[in-house]
Amino acid sequence: MPVKRTPKPTGPLDVIASALRRERERAGVSLSELARRADVSKSTLSQLEAGTGNPSIETLWALAVALGVPFSRLVDPPTREVRVIRAGEGAAIRSEQAHFTGTMLSACPPGARRDLYVIRLEPGSARHAEAHIPGSVEHLVVSTGRLRAGPSGATVDLAPGDYATFPGDVPHLYEALAPHTVAFMVMEHI
Repeated sequence: MPVKRTPKPTGPLDVIASALRRERERAGVSLSELARRADVSKSTLSQLEAGTGNPSIETLWALAVALGVPFSRLVDPPTREVRVIRAGEGAAIRSEQAHFTGTMLSACPPGARRDLYVIRLEPGSARHAEAHIPGSVEHLVVSTGRLRAGPSGATVDLAPGDYATFPGDVPHLYEALAPHTVAFMVMEHI
């Protein structure tokens, strides 16, 4: 079965730059005003909106608070497509205060409910799942083995540590590609 791959996601700095501009414009504040409210230099904010610089968690958090939006809105772009984050490729953001790096894989949208599952699979046959309720989204992180999953006709192959998300409200499948495959699945219902 051929695997359809989605294009490589926009880089983390591009995502942050776009989100900052979008949220600043939505709030109707100037670059100078947002910098003042967040206690961030205007040049730092200008660099971030240009997609350059190296923002810390603290800087992004201060900007999110000043904009009145969740932190996740600045680092996790909304999508309804299949999205894969390979192990070690997520938007890792470091702390200035400790040896700490946070990599958000997905934010829970307002009003959503999430259920967490551990799934264990063995090679041999695929599990074909019917569409779930409208607005359902599935999130997978492979722990061991290898897994093919996603909407029918748009599956992706995943290895340990890989993350993928895809619409659960369309027919989809799960297929183990190696013995003793284990994955963690979060089912999100909006």
